[in-house]
Amino acid sequence: MELTTVADDHAVVHDGTVVRRHDGLEPETPYERDGFLFRTLPRPPGEHLATFATVNDVHFGELECGIIDGLELGPTFRAEPGEDPYPEVMNRGAIEEIQALDPAVVVVKGDLTADGTAEQHDRFCSFYGEAFGERLVVTRGNHDVHLDEDFAGAPTQLVELPGALLAVLDTSVRHLAGGHLTVDQLEWLDDVVAGADRPVYVFGHHHVWSPDSASHEGATFGIDPEASTALVELVAARPAIRGYFAGHTHRNRVRHVSATRDVPWVEVACVKDYPGAWAEYRVHEGGLMQVVHRISTPEALRWTERTRHMFDGLYAEYALGELGDRCFVVPAAARV
Repeated sequence: MELTTVADDHAVVHDGTVVRRHDGLEPETPYERDGFLFRTLPRPPGEHLATFATVNDVHFGELECGIIDGLELGPTFRAEPGEDPYPEVMNRGAIEEIQALDPAVVVVKGDLTADGTAEQHDRFCSFYGEAFGERLVVTRGNHDVHLDEDFAGAPTQLVELPGALLAVLDTSVRHLAGGHLTVDQLEWLDDVVAGADRPVYVFGHHHVWSPDSASHEGATFGIDPEASTALVELVAARPAIRGYFAGHTHRNRVRHVSATRDVPWVEVACVKDYPGAWAEYRVHEGGLMQVVHRISTPEALRWTERTRHMFDGLYAEYALGELGDRCFVVPAAARV
C-alpha cells in the first residue's frame, strides 16, 4: 500500500488497483488511515481564488516504455494485443479526473509526443484540445523537437489568474535531450515579474541544474548550467517568483537552492506510466497548494501496476518520490 496523496481536506491510499479516498478531513490535523499516520496540509491563508492543473510527459505515439539509451536494465512494457495504446489510456484517465476538477487552466509541460511527428501532435490535440479548448496552455519538451516539425513553439506565455501569474517557458532545444533558456526569455520573465501585482509561478519542461552542485555530471539532461544559473539568479533577485515547476525526469521531486532559499524547484512525475500522475494547484490569497494525484481509472491503474517494475524494480521508488515531494504549500510571500 502507498499513501499517495495528502491535501488539506483529503488523503488517498492505493493498494494495487484498489483506491481508498478519505474525504472530509480537517487542515493541519494528524490522522491515521489504513495504517498510515500523516498530517493534512495547512490550508493557505485567505480566500481560495483559483484552481488550475498540469500534466507532463504524456508521450502520444509511444509504443514501449522502460527504455533509456545505453541502459539495459529492463523489463520493458508494451500494450497487449487488443488493448488501446497506453498513452491514450493514461491520458484519457488524466483528462477525466481533471475535468471533474473544472480548472481555470490546464498547463501541459512538454513531451506531448513520443517522436515529434505531426500525427502524434494531432492525436494529442484530439484529446486535450477537445477536452479543454481555450483553457489549454501547451509548451514543448525534448521529444517534441526530435524532428523539424513546428508546433507548440511559443517561447513564452503568460496566464493571468486571480492571485497568480503563470509564466510558461519553452525550454526545448531542437534535436537535443537537454534544455536551455535564451537571454530574451529571461528578460521577458524579468519584465513580467517587475510589473507583477501577485505571485509568479514559472513552468517549463526541463528541470534546472543546481548551482549548489559540485559537478556538471548529467547537466546536459536538464537546463544547461549557464542558463540554469541565470534563471536561479533572476529568481533570487525577484522574490515575487515563488516556484519553478518542471517535468522531464518522470519523477516527483522538490529541491531547494541556497540562493533562492524557500523557493521550490519542482519536478512532477509523468502521465504515461507509473505512478501516472497529474498535479492540482489551489491558489489562495496567502499561497499555493500543490496536490499530485495518481491517475486512478481502473485501466490506468492496471497499466501503472505493471510499469512500476521497470528498470529492474528500481523505478517505483524513484518515480513516486516522498510525500513532501508531491503535496506541499508554497507561501505567497518569501520567508524573511
